[in-house]
Amino acid sequence: MGFRRRQTEEPRVDLTPMVDVVFLLLIFFMISTTFIETPGFTINLPKSSAQQIKKEQQEVRVYLRADGEIFLEQQEIELSDLIQNLQSYGDKAADTTFLLMADKDVKHGNVVQLMDTAKAAGFIKLAIATEKKQ
Repeated sequence: MGFRRRQTEEPRVDLTPMVDVVFLLLIFFMISTTFIETPGFTINLPKSSAQQIKKEQQEVRVYLRADGEIFLEQQEIELSDLIQNLQSYGDKAADTTFLLMADKDVKHGNVVQLMDTAKAAGFIKLAIATEKKQ
C-alpha cells in the first residue's frame, strides 16, 4: 500500500508581533522622556521681558533655591566649597559664563553674594536666568 508522504513545512518565525512591540516601546520612551535641562529640584525663576541670549558653549550653572540651598550643576554644595570650585577654573573663568538660576523668592542678599563670589573667582560674563513673560 502506498501512502502519500506529507510534506513537512519549515518552521518560521513571524516577526510582525516583535516589530509591533519594539515600535510601542519606542513610542513610550519618546513620550516619557523629557529634555528639560533643569535638575530634579524646583526653582521658580522670575519672569522678565528681557531678550534671550544665546547659550554659551562654556558655562557654569549655579542654582539657588528659595530656602538658600546652593547647587553647582546638579550637586548640592556649601558656599565655601563653591568658592574653591569656582577658583579652580583659573584662567578659563574669563571665557566661561556664570549662569545663576535663582528662585524668585530667594533673598536679594544671597543673589548678590553669589555674584560677588563669581566675580572674585575671575568670572567676567554673568547671566541671570529668567522665564519669558507671557
